[in-house]
Amino acid sequence: MIIAIFATFIFIVLRFTVTLFNFISNPKLPHIKRQYTQLVSILIPVRNEQDNILGLLQSIHKQDYLDYEVIILDDNSDDDTFKVCEMFAAKHPKFRVIKGEKLPHDWLGKNYACHQLAQAAKGDYFLFLDADEKVNDSLLNSAIHRMRLYKLGLLSLFTNQKMDTFGEKAVVPLMHYILLNLLPLRLVYLVKNSTVAAASGQFMFFDAEVYRQKEWHKQVKDRVVEDVEIMRLIKSSGFNGEALLANGMISCRMYKGYTEAVNGFSKNFLAGFNYSIFTLLIYLVIVIGGPMIVITTLNLQLILFMFSLILLTRIMISLSSSQNAWLNVLLHPLQMVNLTIIAFMAIQKYLTKTTVWKGRQV
Repeated sequence: MIIAIFATFIFIVLRFTVTLFNFISNPKLPHIKRQYTQLVSILIPVRNEQDNILGLLQSIHKQDYLDYEVIILDDNSDDDTFKVCEMFAAKHPKFRVIKGEKLPHDWLGKNYACHQLAQAAKGDYFLFLDADEKVNDSLLNSAIHRMRLYKLGLLSLFTNQKMDTFGEKAVVPLMHYILLNLLPLRLVYLVKNSTVAAASGQFMFFDAEVYRQKEWHKQVKDRVVEDVEIMRLIKSSGFNGEALLANGMISCRMYKGYTEAVNGFSKNFLAGFNYSIFTLLIYLVIVIGGPMIVITTLNLQLILFMFSLILLTRIMISLSSSQNAWLNVLLHPLQMVNLTIIAFMAIQKYLTKTTVWKGRQV
């Protein structure tokens, strides 16, 4: 019992320290007003996104950067995605939509779609976005400035999350919670070793010359968590990579409702633990089982100390990610329950090889 309590507090203090480092170092992309003129190829893979894609295209058209092209690749959608994109492109000359080729057996769908998009692009920079996002002013100028200032091969942003339903609010904050609770984000750039890597496929901004040489998506063609794998490749190949928070310049509604959110997170949750079921279970035991053991001691000082660290951690992470801090504090127990559900769903899908996304087995 004493060993379990000691281990719990060591882990809580370490996570608090990481969170505090992230909060103080403020790893956000700075807003830059300077106007750049390099051609940016905005590349959007879409599959069955007729309800989302128009919002993204309109936000790109309204933002303040002028020198860009937009290429949308329809990845064999079953709905009217291609038609919606085609109608928008007909009225906006900087936009065009292409049909994706049949998926080879040794590729995953999104990776192959991104590979095809890169082959069609002409820009000095490649920006890969997901269909459920919306961009704001300053994004492209700020990203280019960061790329040039730090000589980056890849800049990835963790977007601000839009959550409309209670079910989403009980699940989606887990993404920033786990990220900012376990990884000092500034170290992705500062530490050159490729083992320190983080990235989000929702915003992947590449130096196009380097991308054409290395064909990053081709190198990770069968990887589920291609974003982190590409960041590792970037760093192991001697290029600089950085991962930051979006600072309000791009937002995303990842999932619509509780069921979709739980299924979506379980798709690649285990990959964050390098597909080690043992490591994931140890994490769950410490994060969820540890506090429960402390509560059973009925030691008021220990319980208050533990809850204080958890409370401050949730507040700092929420403020860093522009989320409702007090709501996340109130929902913390429920989010931990959902974390457990997601973890066991991920393990079950991994062992039975039944992970499916967008109608395809992953």
